[in-house]
Formats: sequence, C-alpha cells, structure tokens
Amino acid sequence: MGPQVVPVASDSSCPTHADVVIVGGGIIGTSSALYLAERGLKVVLCEKGHIAGEQSSRNWGWCRQAKRDPREFELIREALRLWRGMDAHIGAATGFTTTGILFAANDAKKEASFADWVKEAAGAGIHAEMLSGSRLAEQMPGDTKPPPAALWCASDGRAEPQKAAPAIAEAARKRGAIILTDCAVRGVETGGGKVIAAVTERGRIVTPNVVVAGGAWTRRVLRDVGIDLPQLKVRASVLRTSPVEGGPTPALWDHDFAFRRREDGGYTIANGHVNVVPIVPDSFRFALPFLPALQMEFASLRLRLGPRFVTEWRESAPRPFDQPSVYEAARVLDPAPDQGYLDQAFAALKRRFPAFSGARIVQSWAGFIDATPDAVPVISPADTVSGLIVATGFSGHGFGIGPGAGHLVADLVTGATPIADPAPYRLSRFFDGSRPRPMAGL
Repeated sequence: MGPQVVPVASDSSCPTHADVVIVGGGIIGTSSALYLAERGLKVVLCEKGHIAGEQSSRNWGWCRQAKRDPREFELIREALRLWRGMDAHIGAATGFTTTGILFAANDAKKEASFADWVKEAAGAGIHAEMLSGSRLAEQMPGDTKPPPAALWCASDGRAEPQKAAPAIAEAARKRGAIILTDCAVRGVETGGGKVIAAVTERGRIVTPNVVVAGGAWTRRVLRDVGIDLPQLKVRASVLRTSPVEGGPTPALWDHDFAFRRREDGGYTIANGHVNVVPIVPDSFRFALPFLPALQMEFASLRLRLGPRFVTEWRESAPRPFDQPSVYEAARVLDPAPDQGYLDQAFAALKRRFPAFSGARIVQSWAGFIDATPDAVPVISPADTVSGLIVATGFSGHGFGIGPGAGHLVADLVTGATPIADPAPYRLSRFFDGSRPRPMAGL
C-alpha cells in the first residue's frame, strides 16, 4: 500500500473543448496546469487514478541542486526559487523548507569529483562547498562515523510529496483548471501531423495541445502516436519512521542510506546505493542506449526478472479508443517495496546515529522511476506531432525540479520566453544521432 496522499476531489463533468489537456496528475502535470491556467488558458488535467498517486508521492521529498547534472543547473536553480515562494503563491502548504543537503564523499576520488562539481555549479550561480571535520559535524551532530568530507548545498531543501502536488492541483483549479481524477486518457487523436483531441474514458476533448506528463506510463502513451521514446522503469523503495528526537535537520546521502526529516518528526529513509530494475520487453529493445548507464551504475542496480515482464508485454498491444485502456486496468502502480534493502539501510543508519535507536518503521512503499538513458528529463515538443509536449524521464529527481519543469512546459505551450534553455531536454536528442550519455562521477 502506497503512502497516504492528501485527497483531491474530481471535477464532475468532462468538457468537450480545451486549450490544453494534460495527461498525468503528478508534480509535473499539476505544476504545468498551474502555470498554464495562470496565463488564461482553458486547462483540463486528466489523471487515471488520484493526484500524486505514483512517484510524485513516493519519492524522497528532496528539492536539491546538489549533485545535479550540469545540464539541469539553470532549470533547478529556477525551480528552487519557485519552491521558496510556492506556499505564498498558491496559498497552501507544500511542506517546503530550506534545510541543506549533504552528499558524503567516502574516498579521495569522490571528494575530488564533488569539488569539481562545486566549481562548475558556481559558474551557474549555485553555491555549494565541501565540508569536513568540525564544519561537517555541525551539520550532522551525533554521527559516530562521519565521512572524510561531504558536498554541502545549504540552499537546498525538502517538501512533503504527499501534500505538494495535491496543493498545487487545487491552486490550479482555483485559477480555472479542470481537474479530472479516475479519468484515463486512452489516447491522443492526431491528423495532418498535429494534435486534434484527447480521448478520455469520459469522452473526447477537442484540443490543439496535449502535454504528456505520465511518468512511467509516458512511453506507452507516446508509442500510440508513433514516438519510440527510450524509457525504462526503475523500482525505488522508501520507508518512513516514527518521530525521532534530536535527529539531524539537513538531508544526507551516504553509500548505505539516505534520509531526510519529515514534517511529522519522523524520517524518510532509503538505501543509498540500491535500485531494482525489472527486466521487461523494453529492456531488450533499449539495451544499447541504456548500456552506458548500466555500465556506470552496475554496482548499484539489481536486475530482476518477474511478473512485470508479462504484464508489460500484455499492455503493449494497441487498443481502440472506444474500449477500456491499460491505464484503466492499472489506476495506480503500487509495487511491493524491497524490504530487505530498506532494513539494511535502517540498520546502518541506527549504527551511525544513536538518535534513531528507538525509531520504528511505520510504513514502507515503492514506486517506479521513469528513467532515460542519460538520466536527464525530456521537456520538449514532439517534432513529428505539432501540439504535443512531452514532460517525462526525470530519472528519480523530478520532484525537486517539478515547479521549474511545469513552468517550462507552460512556456513551450504558449511560446513565452522559457524559464530555462530547453535545449538540453529536447526529445530529438534520442533520434538525431547525438547519443546522449549520463554524466560520469555524479
């Protein structure tokens, strides 16, 4: 069972026309709806399940610039600016607070890599520094075996994933957006190389613009309009604890665990180095473009053959728009957590920080991360279908960049000056021979 998300009621009626239809009610879709509605467009957001039902409520809650791929520097810098003013902007609580985030450097090679990153980030207006000794101890009191050094970004923060996207969705509705939950978009209708309509289970919505922000489902949606996006799922598991007295305020990533303090006084904890990759039919289709990432992260990835293979093989078959879709059959992806890896992380954390000795696990869950071969998102028009905007592939760090990504989507739809250069996020990079690769050492 997934985390308990603040519920968002659905609007009752499905309109027949809209300026833009958004597929997906996660942090990207709701942020896009907010910024588009604020520009006066008639926006309809369609979510097959409930708002933030999948990865947008299941992530760590980190809003970080630290250790970002340099291709994301400009957009994450703007996203953090939006986060800092979000509660005042929407008149609701997202749980955002500035706490700082640390990444442990446990050897000289990692420390040198982080130091180089600090210099590169400074050129993009992001201040970070390397800490060690007493300065590191100030940020992580009670750590019985601190790392030799750590990357520290004091301006980073956290928000509450179970609250943020619902709050943003309600704000978008107040600005005129229509929010439809339990309403799957069965497909995008096209003609003459452009978007004509979005066909939902509640009816057809004539529109010139569709934003596909469906997370792990985006590849399936795009394939039906002839776009073969290289995207795979990674299963990530998380636990939350009972309240902890005297625990650290900043978030920390280390090899054995990662944690951040929650609003309720507990902590969100994950294994710092293990993610599970289900083997599915697309694993073979995209073996070549994902090979560099697999080689780079092989020690931290666990390949698993299981029921997902058959499930995705069955889901791949096209279906007519007048019949129930695969999205209606799977309202919310709710994979079982990899409890063994979580238990290892929690035990390691308790050994390092005595403050956690009395904490107990309240809940565990897992979610599917939408990964691209270069671990950089796609926020881009589709060259082959006019009016189709793709926002996906955030590769496990979409929550923090979400408001910036939603703003950029609104810029692309309306033709406004973009909040950040969209070139690094172009969809065409996977098809023009540029062979995008993940950045080494991050």
